[in-house]
Parts: sequence; structure tokens; C-alpha cells
Amino acid sequence: MHDPVPATGRQFEIVSGAARAVVTEVGAALRVFEVDGVPHVESYPADRLPPGGAGAVLVPWPNRVADGRWNLEGEPQQLALTEPARHNAIHGLLRHTAWTVVEHADSTVVLHAMVPAQPGWPVPLLTSVGYAVDDTGLTVTHTVENLGARATPFGLGVHPYPRAGGAATDDCTLRLAASSILPVDADRLLPSRPPRSLAGDEVELRTGRRLAGLLLDTAFGGAAPAPDDPAQLVRHTLADPTGHGVELWADPVFGWVQVYTAEDFPGRGRAVAIEPMTCPPDALNSGTDLITLAPGETWIARWGLRPF
Repeated sequence: MHDPVPATGRQFEIVSGAARAVVTEVGAALRVFEVDGVPHVESYPADRLPPGGAGAVLVPWPNRVADGRWNLEGEPQQLALTEPARHNAIHGLLRHTAWTVVEHADSTVVLHAMVPAQPGWPVPLLTSVGYAVDDTGLTVTHTVENLGARATPFGLGVHPYPRAGGAATDDCTLRLAASSILPVDADRLLPSRPPRSLAGDEVELRTGRRLAGLLLDTAFGGAAPAPDDPAQLVRHTLADPTGHGVELWADPVFGWVQVYTAEDFPGRGRAVAIEPMTCPPDALNSGTDLITLAPGETWIARWGLRPF
């Protein structure tokens, strides 16, 4: 007999002072991030699959690919339809893979996984994700290396559900560093028109909008650092009514952000995912903001969470 393995595999805890995070073996997902015991992401039990993709690493593409079809240099590719109800491939190839730990110290953990050549994805990639906590918060570093003999496009995103401590989601205010919105069709959530500038009530998201009554499963573009930001980082925030909360910061390559308001997150009800992405939905077909890696080339980018 052996002890049962949790649905998310082994759990890797990292701690620095009052900051603590837990990362899962399956999917290399962020399951816990808290400071002084105050939660700053929505969590879930280790023995259940991440609800709503919570904490997932989305590689080699984030969001959706229409019909799972795309072309690489004119060669048709067919991905598995992992969102069958909408006939889409969704959120990459590594959400349910057991990642390998290559480093685990008190305050850091690094995992890597291979995207092997397979139906729908002909070029092998090696990707890693490193999580580190310190007195400023959580920093996450991603790398992607092209192991193949030909160039390939890709995209990357992550799927955290930030949380402003114990405040109810509807009482919180969301502020996005985005300037455009990508219209999608209602049935399949695929792009239906080119991006357009924020208009009407949407503009309030730039300065802060209360989440009560707001229903979103929406890609926003034009995410960019503020002109006077000395670190030149993209910054989205979620704040409680007292002005405390959490900032999700990211390198400028994360020029897109998907915002999803979940109605039934276990134990919480309403929750909000703020998903930094390097490209929009269906980018493998549109080509918008795809990153191309030459053989042997490595790409690196960072994002993180900072309580305030």
C-alpha cells in the first residue's frame, strides 16, 4: 500500500519572513500565496483539480484556439479540443503535466517541463517557472527554450485569482493598466472584431471599478507601464474598501490581460481571475503578439504579486 497522491501531486512550500506560497507538482500551479496569514490568491485543497484553472501556467499558448486549428509555415496543425463544449483548444499543453523540480530552497522553487513534439504542436519546447517570496511579495520567472530544429511561435499566460485578503470580491475595486478591449462572440468567446479602445463605463477600469454586478470573461489589450513608472512594469490592482489589496505586476511583454469573474469558486462564490498574457485569444491564428523562438533560443519574462 502507498499513501494516496493528491490530484495536484506533491506540494512545494516556500517561505520568507511572513510571506508563504505553495506550488503544485501537477501544472506547476500557484495554490497558495499569503502574507501574515492573509490570503492574496484564491486557494483550493491539494486533493482536487484547480477550479477554473486557478494558478495555472498557460504555455505554449494562453486562452483559446478556434477549433484547435492553426498553421505553422503553411502546415496545418490540429490540437486536441480541450474545451469541447465550445470546440476550442484552451490554455496550452501543460496544465495537467507533472513538472520536475530542479531547485527547492527555503524561499524559492523552480520547476521545468517539456512540451514534446506531438499532434498539433510539432516543435519541442522546454519551459521552466521559478517562484520566489521575499518581504515585497511573490516573483515568478518563466523561461521557454526552443529545443527543435525550426522556429516556432508561442504565447504564455498565467491564471491567478488575486484576492484582497478577507474582503468579498464584490466589495473590491479592480484597476487595469489596459487601454483596449477585444470583442468576442458570445457562444465560443473567440475574437469577433479587432480590438477597440475602452469606451463608456469600461474606461472606469483604468482608474478603478467596483466588481459588484460586473460580469467579465474578457481580454483587454494595450496593457503597458505608466509613463512615470521607474520600473517600467505593467500594474493591475485589486483593492478592498479600506484601500488594501494586492498588485499584479508584469513585464511589458504581458501586453494583454484576461479578466474572468467566476460565480462559483469553491468556498468563495464570486472570485476574479486577472490573467496576464503575452498575446490575445486565438493568437495562433491571428498572429497578434506571438513570440517567435529560433532553434536554441530562450525567452525569459517575469510577473508577480505585491500586497499593499
